[in-house]
Amino acid sequence: MASRRIQTKKIYEEVADSLINMIKTGELKPGDRLDSVEQLAEMFDVSRSAVREALSGMRAMGLVVMRQGEGTFVTKFDAANFTLPVTAGLLMKQEDIQELYEVRKILEAGTAASAATYHEVEDLDSLRDAIEDMKNAGANGEIGEGADLRFHMAIANASHNQILIHLMRSVSEIMTNVLRETREVLIYSEKKSVSLIEEHERIYDAIKERQPELARQYMLEHLNNVEKSLEKYMVFRK
Repeated sequence: MASRRIQTKKIYEEVADSLINMIKTGELKPGDRLDSVEQLAEMFDVSRSAVREALSGMRAMGLVVMRQGEGTFVTKFDAANFTLPVTAGLLMKQEDIQELYEVRKILEAGTAASAATYHEVEDLDSLRDAIEDMKNAGANGEIGEGADLRFHMAIANASHNQILIHLMRSVSEIMTNVLRETREVLIYSEKKSVSLIEEHERIYDAIKERQPELARQYMLEHLNNVEKSLEKYMVFRK
């Protein structure tokens, strides 16, 4: 078995993850009132401050609402809130994922075309490095996932369009989570992993050769394939 680096989490993050998982599995439903801070602290065997931090983070994510004198209640996930932290992306329903990929296709296809037109020679190094990292990732999903994200961000940077770069960064947290779920499917299948790398290679070549329409086409094909993998393999909340 390949080694995987263990990332330590803060206590309040573990509490938040546990509560979020209870929402994902349906144990906690929209409208349900959570136990008091004291009860949650006892249940998780943590301090009350850790529980408060976890609930504060979940409130910022739009997952719970605190009503004075009544308690903390589970809310319905709202896809309109586009500044969600990464963890909230796990709660997205299938239609939310589809809308995200529609946005990605609109944004990234044009960005790839722009990169093919306006990139500078040194921009190609970041693209090439990301592809090489993907090739070398093997079973290390964390490295492969990071390389995948770097490749897409490097394309935005190669466009030298600050608004495009800002837009890509503004969706990167949700996109990161979706890419993580996708790569867990793709990385561990050699055939799919090779196909994924080949798709990135085609995009890279089109950008390098300054062929904007080809870059646009290959990016659309790539995102369509990734979306199909998500639809086929991911378990969505109903």
